[in-house]
Amino acid sequence: MADGAESGLPSSDSREIRFEGVRLRFDSDSTYEELVAALLANVGEKPVPIGDLPSSTFKDWESFAAEVARHLGPSEFMLMDLIDHGGWIRTAGIDRQAVRVIIGNPLIAITMLRHDLTAGLFAPVELLLLEEDGGRSSLTYVKPSSLMVVDENPPLRAAARALDAKLAALAATVTARQARSS
Repeated sequence: MADGAESGLPSSDSREIRFEGVRLRFDSDSTYEELVAALLANVGEKPVPIGDLPSSTFKDWESFAAEVARHLGPSEFMLMDLIDHGGWIRTAGIDRQAVRVIIGNPLIAITMLRHDLTAGLFAPVELLLLEEDGGRSSLTYVKPSSLMVVDENPPLRAAARALDAKLAALAATVTARQARSS
């Protein structure tokens, strides 16, 4: 940990906390389009921004949880947003498809936020789907526990590792070769 003076800010204004993120990449023999379709089949095709589920419209946590559950896909995640990098990077001469996908589940996120609200910096999670050479694709993300747990916090670590496992299972499922329809 470094104080703010090392970053050029007065130490009373900031605190620098170093951590190492662990990036995971899943290569797939599926095309980019097949990979995107497989992911959306697991998380939903229509984004549900968390702000569209304002807590003021729910009388209690149970009613909020029931509404969230309606939007969850088979993976227990829901699509929150898509950012199509492939469209704009072409203007810079990069001719590949790339989409950043933001997925989450507030019912999982709360298991971490109860132990450290700063875990909210990395919830929901983000995936990057890329078109690769030879009609292949890849899915990359940063392991949530490597981002969220920066201090000794066993309950947070356990909750974040449970998220790691769910995310790895989703990545393995969607990157597995899907049967092509003719």
